Amino acid sequence: MNKYCKRSGITSKKRWLILICIGIVTFMTDLDASVVNIALPVISKSLSINMSVAELIVSSYLIIICIALLPFGKLSDKIGKNKIFNAGVILFVIGSLLCGISVNIAFLITSRIIQGIGAAMTMSTNNGIITEVFPDNERGQALGWIGSFVALGMIAGPGIGGMILQYLSWEYIFWINVPIGIIMIIMGMNILPNKQNKNNIDTDKSGIILSMLSILGVFIYIYSGQQLGYTNIILLIIIILSIIMLIAFISLERKCKSPLVDMNIFKNKDFSVGIITAIIIFITNNFYMVLTPFYLENARNLSAGISGAIMMVLPIVQIITSPITGKLSDKFGEIKLTIIGLAIILIAQMFLAFSNLDTNIEFYVLSIGILGLGNSIFQSPNNSMIMGSINKSELGIAGSMNSLSRNIGMVLGNTLATSLLFIAMSKISNTQVNNFNGTHKLLYISGQKFVYILGSILILISLIISIFHFIKIKKAEE
Repeated sequence: MNKYCKRSGITSKKRWLILICIGIVTFMTDLDASVVNIALPVISKSLSINMSVAELIVSSYLIIICIALLPFGKLSDKIGKNKIFNAGVILFVIGSLLCGISVNIAFLITSRIIQGIGAAMTMSTNNGIITEVFPDNERGQALGWIGSFVALGMIAGPGIGGMILQYLSWEYIFWINVPIGIIMIIMGMNILPNKQNKNNIDTDKSGIILSMLSILGVFIYIYSGQQLGYTNIILLIIIILSIIMLIAFISLERKCKSPLVDMNIFKNKDFSVGIITAIIIFITNNFYMVLTPFYLENARNLSAGISGAIMMVLPIVQIITSPITGKLSDKFGEIKLTIIGLAIILIAQMFLAFSNLDTNIEFYVLSIGILGLGNSIFQSPNNSMIMGSINKSELGIAGSMNSLSRNIGMVLGNTLATSLLFIAMSKISNTQVNNFNGTHKLLYISGQKFVYILGSILILISLIISIFHFIKIKKAEE
């Protein structure tokens, strides 16, 4: 059992209550990254805006989370993760309430930014709190449950949003967070321990500014490039400046006495391998998330309801198996299960790559289930490996970087999926393609195959990195 658990006197029952509280909040914040997508047409009509402007409702939330994760992670190491978490839940609830009463797009986007700041505060601390509260022999299982809540939140959004819109107005997509959030605020204030590991560290203001501006510049380039083209001169200047600021940030952090991110953390191979593979897996997972509705609804002519039910197979499998695989990682070691999970994900991606118009739907559903199993076997041990490799004094920043890797992977996956799909379709047809509405289905299948094969190559690279890391660990033990 870790020393903090012994000192704090946190009972087993209280630990699992803490897990439930953090898990529900994690589910809510991840859900709000995707639940809005299905409501965009309704919101556009209600607020009299076009779809390109409406996309800001989604992207503003994701961008602010990525920008704010590292600063709040560092702050949580200084003043306590529980304080930041509780404040984040309060801010998220306020933002949700304001989103529901928005009368114009400016008010709604401002409210989403408030909501995103609150979400970043909780995401930057959830893994750190769990790692601190749970003993080493239960950490993998607990982080496995958090992985289940993350998966369910990410993928259940369209289904839950659709059910709400079927009976209620779009405002309730945000308002549903308010009563649940209030319960979590009360619960968090009563069960999260008052005493916690803290560090009297200075604030790296220059590092915070450089990191925020560089991340913002990258996302402006990614999102605007879809509309204006990635060779647009203004966007090229923005991405070059972002790269320069990133280089300046890394240089500053190496010299700073109290850096926002201690670059020595990347010398920890468990941490570095875990972060790299997490980014890659979330990129390829979002290939699946973006392409599957195209395939099921437009290529195979299935209804949105049936397609949504099929896509729910992944989170259902993951939420059932993640706690089990987390417990197995506590027993057999994280890196072994990480490798097994990556191998299973690779198999599932190859099944998806060779799916066509004649593929048996039952086999396709099985492939999605295998993908969910692989993710569950990978993510719980990988989270445990990342968080377990870090000193208690750095859990906040480590948790922030873990969440940042997930969100960056989501954004890159979403953007690359459509960009690569339409690039492949355009090259094959020798015409400019920027949409797929059900016509030219064979052309779409070829484009989808190209994207999934690239995804499989990325997963193979992750698998090779993890195998080499495992071999080095074994040699070090001999």
